[in-house]
Amino acid sequence: MLLSFIPRPSQEKILRYHGGRLGIAAVPGAGKTQVLSALAAQLIQQGRLASDQEILIVTLVNSAVDNFEARIKRFFDDPLLSLYKYRVRTLHALAHEIVREKPSKVGLEERFSIIDELESTRIRGEAVRAWLASHSLDEYLDPALETSKLDWVKRKDLPETLDGIVKAFISSAKNRLLTPESLRLKLDAAPAPLPLAEFSCAVYADYQRALAYRGAADFDDLIRLALTLLESDDDFLARLRYRYPFILEDEAQDSSLTQERILRLLCGENGNWVRVGDPNQAIFETFTTADPELLRGFIRENRSEEMPESGRSQHSILQAANFLMDWVMTDFPNEPARTALSLPHIELVPEGYLPVNPPDDPNAVKFIATKYTPEQELDAVAKSVKNYLDSFAELPVNEQPTVAVLVPRNKRGVELVGALRHLGVEPIELMNSSYETRVTAGALSHLLTYLAEPGNAGKLAKAYQVWRRDWRGQDKEAKETEDSEEENRELENSALLERANALLRKVGRVENFIAPRPAEDWLSALAESEPPQIVEELSAFRVVVRRWLSAVSLPIDQLTLTLAQDVFSEAADLALANKLALILRSVADEQSDWRLPELSAELGVIAKNQRRFIGFAEDDSGFDPEKYRGRVVVATMHKAKGLEWDRVYLTSVNNYDFPAGEDNDQFMSEKWFARGKLNLEAEALAQLGALEINDEFRWYEEGAATQRARLDYVKERLRLLYVGITRAKRELTVTWNSGRQGNATPALAFAALAGWREDLG
Repeated sequence: MLLSFIPRPSQEKILRYHGGRLGIAAVPGAGKTQVLSALAAQLIQQGRLASDQEILIVTLVNSAVDNFEARIKRFFDDPLLSLYKYRVRTLHALAHEIVREKPSKVGLEERFSIIDELESTRIRGEAVRAWLASHSLDEYLDPALETSKLDWVKRKDLPETLDGIVKAFISSAKNRLLTPESLRLKLDAAPAPLPLAEFSCAVYADYQRALAYRGAADFDDLIRLALTLLESDDDFLARLRYRYPFILEDEAQDSSLTQERILRLLCGENGNWVRVGDPNQAIFETFTTADPELLRGFIRENRSEEMPESGRSQHSILQAANFLMDWVMTDFPNEPARTALSLPHIELVPEGYLPVNPPDDPNAVKFIATKYTPEQELDAVAKSVKNYLDSFAELPVNEQPTVAVLVPRNKRGVELVGALRHLGVEPIELMNSSYETRVTAGALSHLLTYLAEPGNAGKLAKAYQVWRRDWRGQDKEAKETEDSEEENRELENSALLERANALLRKVGRVENFIAPRPAEDWLSALAESEPPQIVEELSAFRVVVRRWLSAVSLPIDQLTLTLAQDVFSEAADLALANKLALILRSVADEQSDWRLPELSAELGVIAKNQRRFIGFAEDDSGFDPEKYRGRVVVATMHKAKGLEWDRVYLTSVNNYDFPAGEDNDQFMSEKWFARGKLNLEAEALAQLGALEINDEFRWYEEGAATQRARLDYVKERLRLLYVGITRAKRELTVTWNSGRQGNATPALAFAALAGWREDLG
């Protein structure tokens, strides 16, 4: 008998499961992890396993692995009774275990390694640059581009776009079990040229050769090779089927075709497979291999149950989510997108069961119709957050609420963090990288950029600003202090910084400042017209710059740490600098021809959030909002999936971030420099699809994929809004802004929700 668990009516139906295939559609907050854990414990307690068998639980992220294991153990008086009776794995970890058993059978060395995202990105980038050195894709560029813009696009924008294209292409090709060699044969036999596929296939081949040289595989390879191994070794497959007589799959809406095929093979024709998920929360579909229709199809074709009861939110918030669902399914103007959301509706937990929904409060659900500029929205939300936090600051921490501001894009989150900090609110960040990482990486990048070009006065001035980084912005903060002496000092520092910076930018010959001859000493000449404080300040800076220049010959990690000691004083900054130094050393070892310009650019990429690094983001290790009561969390809506807060703000709900597919809508994936507003990534994947099908009657038609991608994106953003709404437990505030150009309008879904809320009074 399960300990301390009284299942709700819908959960009780799941616990009646005894075998076979079962598909479960679960709403947000339905308790998927709890009921799957209870089901696993129940199957163990019923003696359904032999001594050498385990229940296989497959989930999406590493943080869920620990969560499952902890919950299952709680169902036993003696946790040792459950030991070795279940195995919780992410799909990638499971694939890794499968491949590790027989790596040689799929062409890998016995001691193969797995490359991380950093190295994968670096290998791809090198292959893209090598291809561009002798080829071009000018035919996809807007012919009306001015020469100056065209040069910039070819140097920066296009290589970055092509890297994204080939990343999606390689992942999709591996999901389809297509190798570079098989693609090459298909390209040679194609009835018409496919330039994007040609480019992507060439880079794919170089990428795989680089992996083979390292004796390595990437995460997509693990999935592909695990499937290949299971399909080619009947004895091995039979052994795994015996080992795992029950398969319980969580977050099945994010499964890909290859992942589904792996579990289908492990299950067998008449095996035991429970799949639970919420297609309405499929928000990782665009340009990934995830496909929520796979779960929908499984539910249609097999025995199914619903878990519609959710104890997370108050009734009015659930009503908002259900209204959005109904409106999308019946009234959304773009009819093909009406399948974005589907039943069941979210229901309150019945009386007598736990958890109890928070008390209903219709006034706590607000859709702010005010037309804010992006800056006004930041200011309004930041002030509201500060006032709210201040209102309960005197309460014990455990009595303070949890608060989050959710943004549709990482860049908007960065801006909001800055607005909160300006008001003295220190937010918790749940984005691709933290504020501290961006600032630290950016500062070091500026210093390395100067050292790569020491004769550049502008870069010298920027290096000075980094050196005096503690002074920047203090003039604004000083106005709010009551200490007049401190205020005066900070204002003087700010004025000194501005004047010194302006003078450095005007240095004609930088060497006349750094290492002048007696007759050409710029600083000595400056003493005749500038106050002593300026001369003293620049003299001190010159000493530091000379030290930096003398350290240029050091290995990059040592140089980075030398710079960090001069510009950082906080332990956290120095710790981050140490991590960055190790990354740069790794890059330098890998790219032996890279010098300071390339290495400083790599830090610039980190500073702009364009690349994720292990150890620099709270990603897959779990996040608990309860740890931050009385604080505000700033997160992207994608990162917030699976989490919940008492008060939630949803921002930027306009027709740019949540387009409906109307004529005036813009789509972020359609690059401004591309011919005919083509979505190059979508077109590349469509060319790959044409090669796989190889049917002249269903051949690639340029532009069709761009239109399909628009529809997919519209549907995904509707689901993202649904996810954002269902993160709120007690209070929900939704705002929109007019965009950078001032012409954005409220998202159609926002307008519908605001009208619904107004009708309710």
